[in-house]
Amino acid sequence: MNPRHVVRRAHEVSPEVPTGFTAHSAGYGRWAAVDHATPGAVHTGFGVNHLEPGGTVDRHVHSFEESFYVMSGEVVVDTVEGSVVLRPGDYGVVPIGSPHGFRNVGDGGAVWADMLAPQPRPGFEGDTFFVPGLVPSSELVAVDPRDPRTRSFGNITPANMDPGRQTQDMLAVSASMRTALLVYSGITVKMMVDSDLGAHLLTMFMVQYEERGVAGAHDHPLEETYMIEEGKTIGRFDGVEYVLEPGDIAFAGVGCVHEFSNPGPGIVRWLETQAPQPPARHSYRFARDWSYLRETLDDA
Repeated sequence: MNPRHVVRRAHEVSPEVPTGFTAHSAGYGRWAAVDHATPGAVHTGFGVNHLEPGGTVDRHVHSFEESFYVMSGEVVVDTVEGSVVLRPGDYGVVPIGSPHGFRNVGDGGAVWADMLAPQPRPGFEGDTFFVPGLVPSSELVAVDPRDPRTRSFGNITPANMDPGRQTQDMLAVSASMRTALLVYSGITVKMMVDSDLGAHLLTMFMVQYEERGVAGAHDHPLEETYMIEEGKTIGRFDGVEYVLEPGDIAFAGVGCVHEFSNPGPGIVRWLETQAPQPPARHSYRFARDWSYLRETLDDA
């Protein structure tokens, strides 16, 4: 069977100026962890971006959706709605065709992960078009999840993954299906970017496993990418076992049977993305359920 997965290690990170950005950026580099060259990847473009102090990326638009999650430093994103300063834990989404640019006005480097869907096409100059006419605002606005005017951005912290901190007075934003936690089998999931935040083609969310947390073998009618933030997990993809640690990135394509477990000690937490967005039903196909049916029929 041809592999429909890839595992990229943290030490492989090697940012380069993307095609077409050389004349339109300064101090900018991106490591393409998942792209058109990745086995099984059709919808996903996942990467890690670096922007040096004083660095800039000129205003541009894409023919794909772009979501992002800041891991370190501060970066300003200039959009038609204003200039927003993003700090660690902040995330957001830029719609197709929406002008935006980035700049680093801080003293240190900024690092953020991005998810691009549908996957940029190398034969079309990365499906990116640099445009004039967007003047950066001198007034920088921080992400405020409680402000109802905050439509395209959010913030997540490790405390947001604690089921014991989900009371109304502790929530950063009003309770909703997007802000609610999904808790099962020692696993906690919190949605970040989805249709509620304005995305149509992708999702981005945080996953946390308690010690001995397990997700059995399954696959999806969509592509998934995982970037480990904390702890260590055992992942099995297409029957191959890997130990995944902070900074490692794994990708599972459509039909790749995969499973996870946390042997401990401590929790494991990772950023996860999906493309396309999950269907209304049957987004998971667990092997155990269909094995049960086979056994039932054999016993009949």
